Amino acid sequence: MPRVRRCRFPNCHAYAYVPNHYCKKHIKHEKELQERNEYYRLHHKQSKQSQWHYNHITRYRNPIKATQNKFYHSKQWREMRAIVFNRDYHLCQYCKTRGQLTEGNIVDHILPVERYPEHMKDLKNMVTCCGRCHYWKTRFEEQYYGTGLHGKPTGNPPITDVKLIANLSQKIANERHRTSS
Repeated sequence: MPRVRRCRFPNCHAYAYVPNHYCKKHIKHEKELQERNEYYRLHHKQSKQSQWHYNHITRYRNPIKATQNKFYHSKQWREMRAIVFNRDYHLCQYCKTRGQLTEGNIVDHILPVERYPEHMKDLKNMVTCCGRCHYWKTRFEEQYYGTGLHGKPTGNPPITDVKLIANLSQKIANERHRTSS
């Protein structure tokens, strides 16, 4: 008996015969799928190369970064991460200060580890956040603290108020959207 699978066409429940992904009625879409898969394979290979460079070169660019990266692969970090997620109920704390409930899957240091390494293992310095807030908070830290690869320390005082950080990060996001429009 030939192997079968469900047709990939939306709301079609007919069977497609392996290696095809579409039934006889929708077989014309098979070529499009193969082209998309080929495009992905080509671009994914480049992505893997840049990912390797980031993981093996950029993350270990100096001894401080190497130590930080080693910590992020430790059992202690995994346990601390779980504590923060449970404490924050997997909700983004930056969105929450703006009255939104968003699922968070990142544990973020309120004070950047790059400028305040002594707070790296402090649970009070960690919050759950979503990817969007993490992105914009990182942009805020680059401007305010001078973090990042080519950042120069600004000497600005530390900010630990999550609501203020969320508002300042949102302000940067709004400015970027306004200038790009």
